Amino acid sequence: MKYDLIIRNGNVVFRDVVKKADLAIQNGKVVAIANKIYETADQVVDATGQYVMPGMIDTHVHICEPGRTEWEGFETGTKALAAGGTTTYVDMPLNALPATTTKEALELKLAAAVGKNYVDYALYGGLVPGNLENLQELSDAGVVAYKCFMATCGSDLPDDFKNVDDYTLYAGMKKLAELGHILSIHAENAEITDRLAGEMIKQGKLTPYDYVASRPVFTEVDAIKRALLLAKETGCKLHFVHVSSAAGVEEIIKARNEGQDVTLESCPHYFTITTSQFEEIGPLAKCSPPLRDEVEQEKLWEALKQGKIDMLTSDHSPCPPEMKYSETNNIFEIWGGITGCQNNVDLMFDEAVKKRNLPVTEFVRMIATKPAERFNLRTKGEIAISKDADIILIDPNQSYVVKAENFYYRHKHSPYTNRTINCRVTKTFVRGHLVFDLNEGIVGEPIGQFIQSLNVSVNEVVQS
Repeated sequence: MKYDLIIRNGNVVFRDVVKKADLAIQNGKVVAIANKIYETADQVVDATGQYVMPGMIDTHVHICEPGRTEWEGFETGTKALAAGGTTTYVDMPLNALPATTTKEALELKLAAAVGKNYVDYALYGGLVPGNLENLQELSDAGVVAYKCFMATCGSDLPDDFKNVDDYTLYAGMKKLAELGHILSIHAENAEITDRLAGEMIKQGKLTPYDYVASRPVFTEVDAIKRALLLAKETGCKLHFVHVSSAAGVEEIIKARNEGQDVTLESCPHYFTITTSQFEEIGPLAKCSPPLRDEVEQEKLWEALKQGKIDMLTSDHSPCPPEMKYSETNNIFEIWGGITGCQNNVDLMFDEAVKKRNLPVTEFVRMIATKPAERFNLRTKGEIAISKDADIILIDPNQSYVVKAENFYYRHKHSPYTNRTINCRVTKTFVRGHLVFDLNEGIVGEPIGQFIQSLNVSVNEVVQS
């Protein structure tokens, strides 16, 4: 037999073990795994000395098309994802305009995405005030989960995303529990953080340190606890996005141990940039929740090493450079979002696996297997027979310096610029197609496909 692709001699990362093995791919699927595959293929890749692992499934990406394509579009964003080792992403319902909170808005986004994605993609729906009646139609249209903000967000534009009030959160959870869907939550106490920010501005305290002080850890923990209480009352499945504190992690783990269906993610920037480094880097490192100090960061690392972090995501939230600038040097006026998806896998492999001895199987669980399982991406997330051949190669012995000229983002800025990373993604395959090669760059035309949710509602289960 002649296969489409054979990857030979790599250190293949399976669920529980790393083995030197050959992989054969046919029609986009892994069809053979053996110590040695003797058949031929149209394409043969020698992965000697490299890790062969599932591509990252990034479940927290903001592609701003349509409506704000000048911030980031499908083409530029997914080139960056592919170059960084991501093979599937889930697009958040903001910051595009209109926000993906109705079927009509979702259809606009799907139409805009056609023929532009270099990796596979799924979509979130939004939970916002006034769209409770739209949740069912978004589910029917194939969203994989829903997102809401407990922190203040959005703009004055009528179609922009808005944070929930307590009633919308409660009623939305009830509806999503009926539908069997996950609600992903940005958890920060809006009233306290807004008022603290107002006090800082009034006092002329406008630095990165002041911004961090306006969003203390307890405001994240408070919002997490309130959301967990409402989810317990309603039976809604929860996922907490970009958790920045070990205290927040512990509240979620406690609820899970008590029987709640809840998971959490954190992001590379919380593990690799501190408050003091935020002061040095400046506005490019502004995000919410904010970056924490060295003590808090070390606590978060301990939580990760103990297996309490379910998954890693980028929260790639780009914007034009002028939105990262303030004539008054007021950090509160600056857009808060990290541009970073092109370096996620390299950066965290270096920091977690190489520097802190995290098992590479645990790393793969966080970037691929758990996201696929949690968001019901059934053909993704691991190297196994019949799974999609979404595969990346990582050379643990290469080092490079992050340079702006190598970015595929629409706007070539990132807080990681000039950082040295001691490993490198060398190839990215999506369903067996090479989409990125370290020497050639992006390869071929966009082949990314929309993944529609196969979610089954509670009512459907009961009826069957």
